[in-house]
Amino acid sequence: MAKLLRAITTDGAVLATALDSTDMAARAEQVHQSSATVTAAMGRLLTAASMMGAALKNDGDTITLRISGGGPAGAVIAVSDAYGNARVTAGNPRADLPLNSKGKLDVGGIIGTDGYLSVIRDSGTGEPQTGYSPIVSGEIGEDLTYFFANSEQIPTVCALGVLVSPDLTVAASGGYLLQLLPGADEETIERIEKNLPSLKPVSTMVHEGLAPLAMLQKALEGFELEVIEERQVEYRCDCSRERVERVLISLGTSELEKLAEEQEMTEVACHFCEKRYTFTSSEIRKLAH
Repeated sequence: MAKLLRAITTDGAVLATALDSTDMAARAEQVHQSSATVTAAMGRLLTAASMMGAALKNDGDTITLRISGGGPAGAVIAVSDAYGNARVTAGNPRADLPLNSKGKLDVGGIIGTDGYLSVIRDSGTGEPQTGYSPIVSGEIGEDLTYFFANSEQIPTVCALGVLVSPDLTVAASGGYLLQLLPGADEETIERIEKNLPSLKPVSTMVHEGLAPLAMLQKALEGFELEVIEERQVEYRCDCSRERVERVLISLGTSELEKLAEEQEMTEVACHFCEKRYTFTSSEIRKLAH
């Protein structure tokens, strides 16, 4: 199980979240059989969605992150519930690119920069709240930092990382969010800015065995931390036959009748978990009426 921790500095200046999402990113790779670069992109967005989901107020709330920059991966979408359990999908999970100029997986290239990052919060009651911001780099962490600063006016540090092994499995994945609260002053900002350059990449810290609390203690050295909550989260899809039926019904009577006429069996696969649901032509006709 992945481990998520939320904490606040005792002076009330910084709200911090950290997550070891290795198990979640590994499950995403298993489900989608993705390339190394798309695995890194999906793992980063999945991690961010989980951390942001854990901050939702009500049990039935969900958050959806969608980043689409015109790159080979297509749109990457991650959804989390209010507990931090999340799932992810990519338009083209097997797309890949050579390593970038720094010898790293080219997440920015696979995502692209010609597009937007959207954040949709849905409470299930009324119209979901949607925020947008242009993609800055496609690296996802930088794009979310920009989103928080410009769309939500919350100064934020968002660090995300995924280490993919040569056999394409996930060796480490994680992230942290540091968000300034109204009580933060210039001294708070200076202390955080002083700490960040010496930090190792998140994926390195996770791979070396650092727990979420230890990561936050390094990022917020000089601050005292009070843990708000610690929980286990997982890669979780809430698809069901009933949900698929509702999607099919939304196609309309004529489309369903045509589908029933053309083929004896209709198979629908969930984009997030690849689970397959099969319907006979007679079942499709029943849904049409």
